[in-house]
Amino acid sequence: MSKTTRRGLVAVAAAFGLAVASAGTQAADIESIHFLVPGGAGGGWDGTARGTGEALTKAGIVGQASYENMSGGGGGKAIAHLIEIADKADDTLMVNSTPIVIRSLQKVFPQSFRDLTPIAGTIGDYAALVVHTDSDIQDFGALAAAFKADPTSVSLGGGSVAGGMDHLVAAMIMKGAGGNPTDVKYVPYDAGGKAMAGLLSGEIQALSTGFGEAIELAKQDQVRILCVTSAERLPAATDVPTCIEAGAAGAEFVNWRGFFGAPGLSAEKQKAYIDAFTKMYDTPEWETVRARNGWVNIFNPGEDFSAFLEKQEREIGGLMKELGFL
Repeated sequence: MSKTTRRGLVAVAAAFGLAVASAGTQAADIESIHFLVPGGAGGGWDGTARGTGEALTKAGIVGQASYENMSGGGGGKAIAHLIEIADKADDTLMVNSTPIVIRSLQKVFPQSFRDLTPIAGTIGDYAALVVHTDSDIQDFGALAAAFKADPTSVSLGGGSVAGGMDHLVAAMIMKGAGGNPTDVKYVPYDAGGKAMAGLLSGEIQALSTGFGEAIELAKQDQVRILCVTSAERLPAATDVPTCIEAGAAGAEFVNWRGFFGAPGLSAEKQKAYIDAFTKMYDTPEWETVRARNGWVNIFNPGEDFSAFLEKQEREIGGLMKELGFL
């Protein structure tokens, strides 16, 4: 083979390689996303970011994903950082959830969701009230009756501080059942796992927790779910009534998780992210991640996300004022 012919073949191969690389790059709708996580590795925010990044990249919607954990200030450190680097953060999305609303109302940090660019609420976990399977309390009606007869006889625990999400959910449910929400005898635990241990050991009579955690223990016959804060019964537990069905009027709540861009993010970039998440839901890669984690698909993009957050802020803020936390 002549040198000329060999050089020609090499050139063709190189050109073909470039074409393949170019096609691979073009296949991704977004070249890269850097996920900013306001908490440590292994937590709910971290799992949401990494699971979402996994689905987006494996489905070819995003070329590559990177992750940065930034704990501190109840999530405030990451929010302040994203605002500070806004002019060079087009590729950065911060994951967050209901606590951004609660902690902003509590002034744990000075910013709120309004200081960021809403991309989308993507998943959610409903709340549930559960008791030990050995408990004499067989249904929510019995728990509500005991609470209204003598609130001090019912210890309700949760994996957050007084005034935190688990407390607020328990108070909302009891209020919906006709009780006085300020009478809830709430026992705070440092985390959800410790709170569940408190229930199983008999330290508390009932627990306010996430449905995802509750359903796994219910399958193991360790707890009985009294009600769930969804609008309709959930496919994973069709025998469990909603709290509204069980007698707690208006007791609907979801701990959403979603993503925000930096303030001032262009409308074009915001739309590109929303389109990417929209496309993600129809992929088998997303279904694999979602099913593995027991997430519920709750998609609120752009302006719908902002409207959802404003509504949740009004509802949570009103309850916090009633309970004396604001």
